[in-house]
Amino acid sequence: ISSSPEMLSRVVLALALFAGWMPSAMAFARSGAFLSSARAARSPVSLATRVPSVRLMANPTRLTNPPDLLDDVDVFIFDCDGVIWKGDTLIDGVPAVLDKLRAAGKKCFFVTNNSTKSRKGYKKKFDSLGLDVEAEEILSSSFAAAAYLEQTKFKDTGKKAYIIGEVGIGEELDLVGVPWIGAESFKGVDADMSPQGQVEVDPDVGAVVVGFDRWVNYYKIQYAQLCINELPGCEFIATNLDAVTHLTAAQEWAGNGAMVGAIKGCTGKEPTLVGKPSPLMVDYLEFKYGFDRKRVCMVGDRLDTDVLFGNDNGLKSLLVLSGVTTEEKLLSDENKIEPDFFCDDITHFFK
Repeated sequence: ISSSPEMLSRVVLALALFAGWMPSAMAFARSGAFLSSARAARSPVSLATRVPSVRLMANPTRLTNPPDLLDDVDVFIFDCDGVIWKGDTLIDGVPAVLDKLRAAGKKCFFVTNNSTKSRKGYKKKFDSLGLDVEAEEILSSSFAAAAYLEQTKFKDTGKKAYIIGEVGIGEELDLVGVPWIGAESFKGVDADMSPQGQVEVDPDVGAVVVGFDRWVNYYKIQYAQLCINELPGCEFIATNLDAVTHLTAAQEWAGNGAMVGAIKGCTGKEPTLVGKPSPLMVDYLEFKYGFDRKRVCMVGDRLDTDVLFGNDNGLKSLLVLSGVTTEEKLLSDENKIEPDFFCDDITHFFK
C-alpha cells in the first residue's frame, strides 16, 4: 500500500472535487500545503501494519459534566450506526441533541463506514428518519472508494472495477465514470463446482472493491480471488474493516471485516483502506472548512475505527455505549485504545 504523501494529497483533492467544491480544491492543488501534514505518516494503511494509538498516562473519562466537552469543541463528527441509529431505528433523543448542538454554533458531520448506500442514499435515510441533515454534511466509505479510484486515474487504465457490495459503491462509481461489474448483479449466482467447473472472470478487471454485502457467497469470493491472484496489477480496496454492524436493532451482525478477511485469506494480500480509521475523510473536511483539529471531536461506538480515527488524526474522541462497545470492554486490561470521554449515548451531551 502506498504511503506516498503526494498520493494522499491527490486523493484528498479528489474528495473535494468529487463533492463539487471546485475553486478551493484547485487552490489546494496549487498550494501543496497539505504535504507537510501528510508526511506525518497519515496515509491509507492495512490492518496488518496499523499500530493502535494508545494514549499513555490517561484513562477514559465518563462524561458527567458536559461543558468539559462542549466548551472545547467546535465541530462534531458522528458515526451513524450505533450512534444516530441502529439498523433502521433512530436512537431516542438524537434529533433534539443535534438541534441543540447547532443552536450552540457547533458544526455537525456524519462519517460512516457503511458502504451499502451512496451519499444520495444516506440523505434519503436521514430524511426518512426525520433528521435535517444537508448532503454536504455526509461522507461515506463508498464515496471515499470512488474518489480514490478517480484521483489515482483508474479510469484512464481502461479497466473496470469488480464490486463485492451493494448499491452504494456502484452509484458512487457511476458519478466518476468508472465502469464496474458485480455488486447486486451477481446476487444469487452460484459457482459451477462440477468436476470440470470453473469461474470465468472478466480480464479487464483492474480493481476489486470490497464493501459490506448481505448476499456475499462463494462465487463472489472466488471471482475476487481470481482477479487479484491472476490478473496483473489488480488492486484490492476495502471500504472498511468493521468486525460487526447493525443490520437490526436486536443484535450485532458480521460486518465488512468478514468479507475483507475472506479475500485477504485466499489472496494473502492486504487491502488499501479508504474508510475509517484511514485519514482521508477528515483531511478533506479539514481543508474544506479550515477547522482546528484540536477543537474537533469524533463520536462513535467502535474503538478500533471511530476512536482510533479520532486519536490517530489529532481529534478529541468520545465513545458512546449505544452501539457495539460495552463499558466492560472499554475498561478491560486487554483494550489499548482509549477515548478522551465516554457516555451511554449522545443525549448525555446535555444532561
